Amino acid sequence: MLFLRLLLLFTIIPLLELTLLIEIGQRIGVLNTVAIVLLTGVAGAALARSQGFGIFNRIQMELSRGQVPGDSLIDGAMILAGALLLLTPGLITDAFGFLLLLPPTRQVLRTYLKGAFRKKMKSNEIHVDYTIKE
Repeated sequence: MLFLRLLLLFTIIPLLELTLLIEIGQRIGVLNTVAIVLLTGVAGAALARSQGFGIFNRIQMELSRGQVPGDSLIDGAMILAGALLLLTPGLITDAFGFLLLLPPTRQVLRTYLKGAFRKKMKSNEIHVDYTIKE
């Protein structure tokens, strides 16, 4: 199963990206296509920066109150993943990157991920071991 996921990640998605960029380039021109890729990169970087700073501040506030920043850490991981997807040239990965940077879609995904983790923890597929040291 892991092999199939890696195959999808490293071969099929780049092929789809390349096909889409070629198709768009043929329809609107190479320079317009390059401009779109550059604009999504710049816009994504700006959005990732603002969302990242916001999450960083939220984590600091929660820690100063003595709270464990669970949701904030998940959001931070999704913002990092979104920013990494935006660094990858292509419009499909950009779309997924933007979805991870937008708070409403991030909230939906966070709820799904927490449920999936709970389910895997209950079925002992994931084991969490922690020790509190004082």
